[in-house]
Amino acid sequence: MIKLAIDGMGGDYAPKEIVEGSILALKTFDDIELTIFGDESKMKPFLIEHPRLKVVHTPKYFDMGVKDIGRHTLREDKDTSMLMAINHVKEGLSDGLVSAGPTQALIFASFFMIRPMKEMSRVAIAPMIPSVAGKPTILLDAGGNIDAKPEHLVDFAVFSTIVLKEVYGVKDPKVGLINIGTEKGKGREIDKQTFNLLEAHPEINFYGNLEPKEILTSEAQVIVSDGFTANIVMKTMEGTAKALGQILKREIKSSFWAKLAAVLFLKKPLKNFKKSMSADEVGGALISGLDKVVVKAHGSSNAYAFMNAIRQAKTMVSQDVIGKVKKVLGNKDE
Repeated sequence: MIKLAIDGMGGDYAPKEIVEGSILALKTFDDIELTIFGDESKMKPFLIEHPRLKVVHTPKYFDMGVKDIGRHTLREDKDTSMLMAINHVKEGLSDGLVSAGPTQALIFASFFMIRPMKEMSRVAIAPMIPSVAGKPTILLDAGGNIDAKPEHLVDFAVFSTIVLKEVYGVKDPKVGLINIGTEKGKGREIDKQTFNLLEAHPEINFYGNLEPKEILTSEAQVIVSDGFTANIVMKTMEGTAKALGQILKREIKSSFWAKLAAVLFLKKPLKNFKKSMSADEVGGALISGLDKVVVKAHGSSNAYAFMNAIRQAKTMVSQDVIGKVKKVLGNKDE
């Protein structure tokens, strides 16, 4: 049985969507046990009795706007829902954690409480992003390290390669490096050094440099850069997808015939388009490099999205992805 800790109060729509998503996960997957940490009085309207569900009460939780937390926060606010859930994993009482709470707080607390695996010196945010071909694709680092070194990016690439192989069944995922041109020797010094390391790594199927305009259409399924660059790419894609949806909606509403065509002929394609661009289908971003499984669900997660974040975490645990990453990275100096 896979045991997961849930931050019941993290997220824009907590605790309702978090609790309902957790219950949906329990009904969908029969191999998980969940422990939800949060204000029981606020969660009660959405809770049900379930043999694989435990609730640990705490009235304290982080506001979604919190950003800068320090080590003193880990001591003074150790009874918040997020830190209690993280500690549950740290103590070995849960195999992994899912939270839709504030990103910086989750990364900082996980780094100092769960700790990074000794084979990796940095952690990274690794969200799944859409692709035209509908293939699972990971972008990283999406904001964790703006000062990463080439060897850090290589470790991130190895981590994500193993995730795609073990969790998503991708046979030999290609790794692309975000750059201003496709030719070898392009970009900053970090890009040039990272290119050489990726090209030479035995565990990586290197695609080469990847221009941002190709991210949604290329064959690469692991897309790597430093936290500053990849975060800009991610937010640009999110904004573009949202704008395209708004333009499409505007054009459909522009005339009677457009509305009629949408209803009669385009209902299914439009539904598929929305689904392919939806973050709800993915669930969340992996926090790569930690010694335990931590999934950062989207702050705006609804119940369905949070259920998918739980699915993501339980699959990571069941496939022992962390152990497999350690084995690969542990052999790199031998």
